[in-house]
Formats: sequence, structure tokens, C-alpha cells
Amino acid sequence: MDRREYNTDGTNIFAEDWDNLVILDACRDDQFRMSNTLSGEVETKISRGSNTSEFLKANCNGQDLEDTVYVTASPIYYYHQDAIDASFHEVINVWNEAGWHEDVKTVLPETTTEYALDAYEEYPNKRLLVHYIQPHYPFIESDTEFDKKQLHDGAEKDKSFWHELNNGQLDISRRRLWDLFEENLERALPHVEELVEELDGRTVVTSDHGNMFGERSSPIPVPFFGHPPKLYTDQLVRVPWLVRESGDRRNIVAGESRADTDSIDDETVSERLADLGYVEM
Repeated sequence: MDRREYNTDGTNIFAEDWDNLVILDACRDDQFRMSNTLSGEVETKISRGSNTSEFLKANCNGQDLEDTVYVTASPIYYYHQDAIDASFHEVINVWNEAGWHEDVKTVLPETTTEYALDAYEEYPNKRLLVHYIQPHYPFIESDTEFDKKQLHDGAEKDKSFWHELNNGQLDISRRRLWDLFEENLERALPHVEELVEELDGRTVVTSDHGNMFGERSSPIPVPFFGHPPKLYTDQLVRVPWLVRESGDRRNIVAGESRADTDSIDDETVSERLADLGYVEM
């Protein structure tokens, strides 16, 4: 594990030029390129984090973001907000809204798109940061149980399935796991395309981090699965950076923060985190 607070070789997303930035959670560069159906020029960037919390802390901490509205299907920013000195104009926590899908235990990509389009209409002169959960599990169209904690009776309640997989407690092939992530990505991409088709300006589609599917990392040369913090392998920090220009650039202006500082029930936050596999942060 690296001793730095974050991957200082990575890209500061807020120093880049964009009007809209779309994050696909846990989408590595090579997997995106294999499944991508979006038009636009695709580059590769290096992420500042190897998991979501590290990515958000490294990019948001100390930033004046009152020109940006953050629409997020992930509870990670809310969970760590006390440790992140940032001031978004607005934060829309889709995971705490009616958008949470109780059957699948996640936010569906079409729901994230719906909330993002509403925010785009309400805040036409703000940058838009949209965070989809997919391809991160749970796997929406799959009947698998290991990724759905409430169904996986044999699972330790305080351990993710990555822990089980790395400790030989879960029998699934690298190929099968790769395919499940690919299916989740392909499930999301049409809804991402629906969003970017509606957005004016310079839109970027990227990821917060990648994922390891049994590759070996130094200094411990054993197969590893997952995306822990402070492990900066190519599989974890190489992310796609698709740029798409459409219409006129928007006139982006800052405005006083309207981000809701009211507390969300701790039990709700814990349940959402557990459903998404965040049990050790």
C-alpha cells in the first residue's frame, strides 16, 4: 500500500475543462473501451484514488465548488463530508430520495439520469457532476446472490464479497466476475447516452477508479480482487476520459451554496452503504 494520502500522479478533475462530468463507478479503462457505445474521443487519465472515498477526498477537499451541482447515486460523499472541505452549490443525494430501488438495493441508472436531467434544467448556469453507481455492484439484471448482502445468508455481515473472494470463501471465476461488471456497464450506458445527448457544452464521461479481477500486484504477488485504497496499479487508476462537445458552451457562474446540511438518518446511511458493499471504510 502507498503511504501518500492519495495518488498524487493522478488528474485533478476540477482542474480540467468541462461543463458536465459523468462518473461511472468502478469502471476501468480497458473495460469501458470494450463496451462503450457513446460517441466522442476517448483518452486515458490516471485517477487520484483507487476507491471512491479516496477519489472524492483527493479531488474535492479544499475546493470552492459553488459553480457545481453534484448529483450522486452514491452515499460515499455524504458519509465522508465532514472530512472533506468542499462547498458544492448543491448536492442531490439520489440514494436518499425516492430513487433508491428497494428490490435491487441500488439506484438504477435510468433514475440517476432522471435526477441529472432535472438538475440540468433547474441549474442551467452550473457545472454538472453526475455520479452513477454502475458498473459497481449490485448486478442489476443478474440472479446472483453474493453481491446482494440481504440475500447471501452465508456472508459475514461485516465483510464484503471482495473479502470473501480474496480469502477463498467465494467460488467465482475471474471471467464470470468480469462479465457481471460488463453487463452492469452495458445496462447503464444507454441511460448515460440519454443524459449526454441532452447536455450542452463540453461533457466528459470518466470513472472514479477501476477494479482488480485477479491480477497480481506488488509487493504481494498473489491474485487480488476489488478496489482498496492506496493501491495504485494500472487496473485501479487507469480510467476512461471520453470528451463530447455539443451545442454552445454554457455560461457557468458560481452561486451561494444551497447544499442541504440537514442530517440524514444514520440507519439509512448505514443500510445504503451495506447494500452497496461498503462495509470497511
